[in-house]
Amino acid sequence: MAVEITQFLLAAQSADAKIRTEAESNLSQFREQNLPGFFLSLAVELSNDGKPTESRRLAGIVLKNSLDAKETVRKQQLVQQWLTIDSSCKSQIKSLLLSCLGSSVREASHTASQVIAKIASIEVPQKQWPELIGSLLVNMTQQGSPASVKQATLETLGYVCEEISHHDLVQDEVNSVLTAVVQGMNVEEESVEVRLAATRALYNALDFAQTNFDNEMERNYIMKVICEAATAKEGQLRQAAFECLVSIASTYYELLEPYMQALFQLTAKAVKEDEEAVALQAIEFWSSICDEEIELQDYEVPDSGDSSVQHSRFIEKALEVLVPMLLETLLKQDEEQDQDDDIWNLAMAGGTCLGLVARTVGDAVVPLVMPFVEANIMKPDWRSREAAIYAFGSILEGPSIEKLSPMVHAGLKHLLDAMKDNNEHIRDTTAWTLSRIFELLHTPASGFSVITPANLQQIVEVLLESIKDVPHVAEKVCGAIYFLSQGYEDAGTSSSLLTPFITQIISSLITTADRTDSGSKLRTTAYETLNEVVRCSNLSETSQIINHLCPVIMDKLAQTFELQILSSDDREKQGDLQASLCGVLQVIIQKLSSADETKAIILQVADQIMTLFLKVFACRSSTVHEEAMLAIGALAYATGSDFLKYMPEFYKYIEMGLQNFEEYQVCSISVGVVGDICRALDDKILPYCDGIMTLLLKDLSSGELNRSVKPPIFSCFGDIALAIGEHFEKYLQYALPMMQSAAQMCAQLDNSDDEMLEYGNQLRRSIFEAYSGLLQGFKSTKANLMLPHAPHLLQFIELVAKDSPRDESVTKAAVAVLGDLADALGSSAKTIFKDPAFLEQLLGECLQSDDEQLKETATWTQGMIGRAFSVCG
Repeated sequence: MAVEITQFLLAAQSADAKIRTEAESNLSQFREQNLPGFFLSLAVELSNDGKPTESRRLAGIVLKNSLDAKETVRKQQLVQQWLTIDSSCKSQIKSLLLSCLGSSVREASHTASQVIAKIASIEVPQKQWPELIGSLLVNMTQQGSPASVKQATLETLGYVCEEISHHDLVQDEVNSVLTAVVQGMNVEEESVEVRLAATRALYNALDFAQTNFDNEMERNYIMKVICEAATAKEGQLRQAAFECLVSIASTYYELLEPYMQALFQLTAKAVKEDEEAVALQAIEFWSSICDEEIELQDYEVPDSGDSSVQHSRFIEKALEVLVPMLLETLLKQDEEQDQDDDIWNLAMAGGTCLGLVARTVGDAVVPLVMPFVEANIMKPDWRSREAAIYAFGSILEGPSIEKLSPMVHAGLKHLLDAMKDNNEHIRDTTAWTLSRIFELLHTPASGFSVITPANLQQIVEVLLESIKDVPHVAEKVCGAIYFLSQGYEDAGTSSSLLTPFITQIISSLITTADRTDSGSKLRTTAYETLNEVVRCSNLSETSQIINHLCPVIMDKLAQTFELQILSSDDREKQGDLQASLCGVLQVIIQKLSSADETKAIILQVADQIMTLFLKVFACRSSTVHEEAMLAIGALAYATGSDFLKYMPEFYKYIEMGLQNFEEYQVCSISVGVVGDICRALDDKILPYCDGIMTLLLKDLSSGELNRSVKPPIFSCFGDIALAIGEHFEKYLQYALPMMQSAAQMCAQLDNSDDEMLEYGNQLRRSIFEAYSGLLQGFKSTKANLMLPHAPHLLQFIELVAKDSPRDESVTKAAVAVLGDLADALGSSAKTIFKDPAFLEQLLGECLQSDDEQLKETATWTQGMIGRAFSVCG
């Protein structure tokens, strides 16, 4: 029987901390002693109209949070907990929740909707609540059902559709849900609340409606009802209807042709006349169409126009009317728009959409935008001038260099002058536009740049003056300097053009990072820009400048340990600053150690740098740990076998990193650093290998560790095996079963999901890298240890060879490991390569590739296999 917990729930919200703590403890105790009773009591509380709203609200929240969590492991635990509860108890809870949809208290029915959806997310995929949809639909079809019940029911249907997959319902259920939802949206429905709940429910149900959208009659009806809702009196309802249209634009793009004329008129009216929240969704509709068409262009086979979905070229067809509509929105700026990054208004949405239009149609957008730019650029009103510059900056990606080049050359001087405009909105947008010009139209390595020896000095002078501007403008100026420097990377003799300004640029960026009138964002941006300036500079000309920068940054890092830490905010600021400074040191180390002539500079200060990094670790902040770990990886590469002297002190931080499941990025980077250290120390790493391998194997076995860390661990096995050679033998019995079971798992991954596809590719690549390391490590003394495992490896390669499409980096790793197998096993190879047909096919395909590196690897592998057979011969 459910226990009365009203008093506990009310006390848990008391202003008195003592009462609150005691109540929380009582609730916790009840939960631990009798979980089913606890859940049932919460459901009774939530569904009882006689109880106080406050206790009902908390009962619903506690129940919802007992069914779901953000962390995957915790979520699985909660799901298992629910599934173990007795089915009669669960039935009572579900029945109470469904009855609560009829509550006169809106807050209670709303919370019940969410809890029902959370239970549905657990039970519906397992076919454990088959009657749910039917029970909900009764509320919609029952004669005289109150509007409040219909509203709560539609809200529940929406949440349920959001929580489950479209595979979890049979088509009849989908039809019934859509019928109920579309009826709820109908203009005949008198209650606005019901129409709104139905429209929001449709938004979540659109993924389920593929079959219905394929049926022209049903599709026409759904579109008619949405378009009617988009012209309703109530703003919230219009907004929800446009949100549905945005989703339809991406989900059912190929079916939109018959409706586009009407949809253009609807969206144009909303953009011009409606309240901002609705107008933003109307613009978002066109942004979604652009996204679809950009993707279609990416996948189209050149010349044939072939792709799986018909490219309807809606943007091209609407261009003449769409572009003027978007340009009009650029004049609707908010006074405060640049000060707050989170702000999103009509002008920003219009500019973003215009940028997508430019990427979709390329050159065709230019003649439609430039008259607007020319007409507004000199007007006295700041809004007109800012809109002109924003329009210009928005269309820089998409059109060809030939089309943009004359415009940008002609406009560059005006933009540099605009950096001195009295209005800071204009200076802000101009700095953003300049950064886009440098990002997209400044690539000397390709033979084209809008920056010339004649205008470079003026550009640098303007940027270094403007970096002193208000923080949000200075931040965008940093972006312009970032891309200006990046353009000179790999630019041969052109990179010398920037060298005379490097000292000045570095000095200005350090001054900017030290500013006290801004938050940490400008400081972080200034240091990221400094990194890029160092990374892309011409080393032979700037090594002395970078040499002088190194102690400056080291001093700054040393000063962070003296900062007074009085609050968590102070601790966070210290951590951010240390992370940025470690990042700069990493780039300096990498730059100077990339050439033998300058590596000595790093070797001279390596002890001091390492001492600083070790002090950083003592500060206990994950962001800093990531940056410090990466910098130590760079230092290990630079110092080589000399890194050994740091290991006694540093090893404990490697251990901490490898055990940091919670901040898994730290764990992942620590794994990478182990690889760097293996390459630096070779077999001198041996004394630390037992501890490292134990932790790596533990990481692989853990259900708590984020899966993204697992591929780097396999690659790390390869690094360790390469470093210690035959000494890896004692780890073989533990490492190989892990590699083999991961290889089997690759075959079961869902490749229809982009994220899983990417993860699968990482996993395959890392398993091949692990095998390569093992084969090369054992090659000279104990190659036969790998003989029993060779058939499994070949089977895995064959499986991957059948993948279509196959990631090129995976192919490269598979072909390389084949060569390593033949190279390591030599005369024993003949017994393994029994079926050369798939090998010939795979190698043949690689030898035809445009990728030179892949061709080289395949040629080498072919040679190794040939040699193994001739030795046997």
